[in-house]
Order: sequence, then C-alpha cells, then structure tokens
Amino acid sequence: MRWTLKPKPNPEKVKILQEALLVDETVASLLVQREIETFEQAKSFFRPGLSDLHDPFLMKDMDKAVTRIERAISNKENILVYGDYDVDGTTSVALMSTYLKTRTENVATYIPDRYEEGYGVSIKGIDFADDNGFSLIIALDCGIKAIEKIAYAKEKSIDFIICDHHRPGNELPEAAAVLDPKQDDCNYPYKELCGCGVGFKLIQALAIKEGQDAEGLLTYLDLVATAIGADIVPITGENRTLAYFGLQVINENPRPGIKAIIAEIKKEKLSITDVVFIVAPRINAAGRMKHGNHAVTLLTETDFNLAAEYAIDINQFNTDRRDADQRITEEALKQIEKQKEQDRFTTVVYHETWHKGVIGIVASRLTETYYRPTLVFTKSGDKLAASARSVSGFDVYNALEACGEYIEQFGGHKYAAGLTLKEENYEAFKQAFEDEVSKTIDKSQLIPEIKIDSPIDLSEVTFKFYRILSQFAPFGPGNMTPIFMTENIKDTGYGKCVGEDNKHLRVTLTQTGTEKIVGIGFNLGDKYEIVSNQKPFRAVYSIDENEWNSKTSLQLKIRDIKV
Repeated sequence: MRWTLKPKPNPEKVKILQEALLVDETVASLLVQREIETFEQAKSFFRPGLSDLHDPFLMKDMDKAVTRIERAISNKENILVYGDYDVDGTTSVALMSTYLKTRTENVATYIPDRYEEGYGVSIKGIDFADDNGFSLIIALDCGIKAIEKIAYAKEKSIDFIICDHHRPGNELPEAAAVLDPKQDDCNYPYKELCGCGVGFKLIQALAIKEGQDAEGLLTYLDLVATAIGADIVPITGENRTLAYFGLQVINENPRPGIKAIIAEIKKEKLSITDVVFIVAPRINAAGRMKHGNHAVTLLTETDFNLAAEYAIDINQFNTDRRDADQRITEEALKQIEKQKEQDRFTTVVYHETWHKGVIGIVASRLTETYYRPTLVFTKSGDKLAASARSVSGFDVYNALEACGEYIEQFGGHKYAAGLTLKEENYEAFKQAFEDEVSKTIDKSQLIPEIKIDSPIDLSEVTFKFYRILSQFAPFGPGNMTPIFMTENIKDTGYGKCVGEDNKHLRVTLTQTGTEKIVGIGFNLGDKYEIVSNQKPFRAVYSIDENEWNSKTSLQLKIRDIKV
C-alpha cells in the first residue's frame, strides 16, 4: 500500500468553519477537504433538502423532451421506455415507466438481451417498436453514441429521447431531445448524474409542468439511490441529496421489489455500502445470468407477495453469478501466472467460454489482485467482447480511444468500459493497449494507494466524534469514509490472527495515556509480526461501531499497518 496524506486544508478556512459550527479542528478540516467552507454549505451537507435539487430545465434539451412527451401523452401515442440491462439501466426503466403510467396507459418497457443484442440501443429493439406501433422511444443510460441506430429509427418515423450520462462523441444522434449533462454545451450545474439520475430530472421536469414539486416524487428515489451506489458515481452535490433521501425511502418505505430483496437478505437498516454490495448485485444478476426484464418486473411490481416470488428467482440468479464469477476468476489468474502477464503494465485475458455476464466482475477482481488496467475478453457471436476496469487515477476510456483502430465499438467511463473487436485483431489490440498504458500511466499508479484524510491521536476516537462522522454519510466517491492515521501505537499483548487460515488480524490498541480500543484488520494476518511483542507501529484506519452481547463499542477498521 502507498500511503498518501491528503494536503492540509487552508488553516484560516478551517478556523472560521470551526467557530461557525462549534466543532473540533479535525471535523472542520474534514469538511474543508470536501469543499464545505461555510455554515450554509455545512447545513446543506448535514441536512440536505429536496429544495437543493437544481431546476431540471437548466439541462440542455429538457424543454424539447418535455414537449415531445406531453404531445405523445395527449395524442395517445405508444411510448417505449428502453434501457440497458445493468442496475442503472433497469432502475431507470422502472422509474420512467412507473411515472409515465400515472399519466398514460400507452407505455411499455424494453431491455435488450445482453447476449443477442449487446449493450445500448439495438436494431432489434427499434424493429420491436416499429412492429408494435411505438412512435416514441425514451432511451435511458444509453443512446448518446447510437447515431446510426437512431437514424434507422427516424426512417421508420420513430422519435428518440435520449437520457444518458456517458461521454458523447464528436457527433450527436438526431434525436427529438438529447439529455446528457456531459455535453460540452450543456450548462446544467451538476455533471455527475447517473443514467437513472438523468431520468429522474426528466420526470421532475414533467411533474413541474403538472404543478407538482420534488416532494411528490420522493417514492422514486429508492431507485435513484440504488443506481447512484451501483454505478459508482460521485456522491457529491445533487447525487448526495438524491442518495440521502433515497436511502430514507429504502429504509422506511421501499417499493415492494426492493422490500422483497431486503426481506431475502434479512438486514434491518441499509447503508449505501449495503445497497452497493447486497441490493445492486441481485438486480444486476438478472441481466448477467438470464435477462434484465426480470429486474424491471421485480422493480415495477406493486404486489409484495408477487415481488417476494420474483426476489427468490433474483436471489438464485445472484448465486449462479457468484459461482461463475469465482470459477472464471480462478481460471483467469492461472492464465496470467502461466503467461507471466504480471510483468506487464496491463492485464488482458481471454477465453471463448467465459460467461459474458460476469467478465466485468472478474476484471474488477483481477484489478484488485494485480493492480493494473485490466481487460477480460470472451466470445460474443462472431466478435470478442470485453469489460475494462482501471486503477485509481488512470483513465482507461482515453487509453481505449487511443487504440480505436482495432476496436469495433466501445463506451464507458474513466474507470470502467466495455468494447467489442474482431477476433483477428485481438493480439494487435492487446499489444497496442499495453504500449499506450506503458506510455501514459504514472508508475506510482500501479501501487494501490490509500488516501489519508488526517493524522489523529487515539484520544480523539470518541463516541461524540464517531456520531459526527456518521452524519457525513452517505459515503462514496467524492465523499469517502474518513481515513485516519495514528503513530506510536502498541498492541496490549492480546493481538492475534483470526478467521479462516488466520487471514485477519485482531489487536487491542493503546497510545500513551489512552483507553484501549480494539482494531480489526481484514486480510492483514501476515502483518502480525509488526504488532507482536508490544512493538510501536502506525496504522491507517476508519472508525466503526461494534455491537456484541447488547454492548456497543467503537473499533478501528484497520486498512494497513507499518513499523
């Protein structure tokens, strides 16, 4: 691990905020690091309000999108709500179709088949719309690069409204409206919405036209919060407000489909981390293992008993997904070791039988193991399809763009992308990708980094401090769980390795004159020697709460230790 201490914030700003909020210096520093510098900004951070949401009509083409949908509703046109098969796509489709059905009965949904149609807008989907009399398609979480397909739809007199958040290319599709805050000429104040977030802004605009405010749309925010967590977009600004209220809906009054998933996992109160690692994988598993329609059916069901039956199926898809993911990861790791791929700047592996639905997860696992920009390929029809994952600070999207001569189609973000290419181009692409990454990556980016918010003493770790930190949630990119470093700490002699194969480390820590506090370091069992015999060491950790035998105590979740 490479430890990086974040730059100390401006002391004058820290002091002003400390006095305004009556908090200690560490809390004020953490806030200034997050660009919260005034009482008003802090108020809106700790107590977000739906009034903090931006006017949706600030988004380019929003007026055109609303006008086209209102015309479709008044003319009783058939509207097809189209979205990708992942969590962001299926939650977007559930959100948009549920809302539109409160305004018109002429609404249907369409999720492309991951294996037959692939990612995004498909010819098959447009033909389905044409055969069934749909004159308007609302595409969510996709479409920004579907220039030829949307032109094909236009020939069939089908209009498109695109709600996307991926980076546009040099040319935009000829749609009735293109909603994407990442367009250069879009002045929308917040650029980091997920696809479901863009969909929410559209229903917010439609609701405003009907004289309804954001409070009336609260019930849709369980879907938006799930998509924000799953798509790993920054939990800052508007996303933080949407996630904050969405989590409240998830925990207090979720839609039957989400309630049924929670009932299956038997967990009481969910954090955004639980949404990312427990709820989202189950929704995603439908599109990975079977078909994304199963997820939409679950998320739009109004009868809890039916939703509970669908949730059992979804749970099984997730179990199947886990089995496939584990097997393929083991095969990929063997391939890397055999080919000595770990000596390269990139990890690129391929097997024609690997399940296309889990290659993205496998790419993430390989990135965790070797910490290299990673691509996992499988056979998809007559092409090869891949999922790409990157390491902190490196833009894999730009690297793929530089290898464009070998790629048939690609799209995505800085840290995750998907692509297809012809099998005969695989070796040439693999070398080109290696060359591009080796030229452009900073070598330090190949060592996992842990960013430390602040050094503190153990004496600062109190229940009061922890309660304030808890209010920084929901955590995520742009607002990560605060990480601290403490030096000159010792184990009191109770340190030991625990868990299967003694993989984890449990210590009872003290610093001169402080109370003892327990620390748990997952996968740090091999560092036992550092803490043994009461030798002083330093640790990087977050603060957690532990409940045991009806007693609540604080504990340190240790990320790394050094002598």
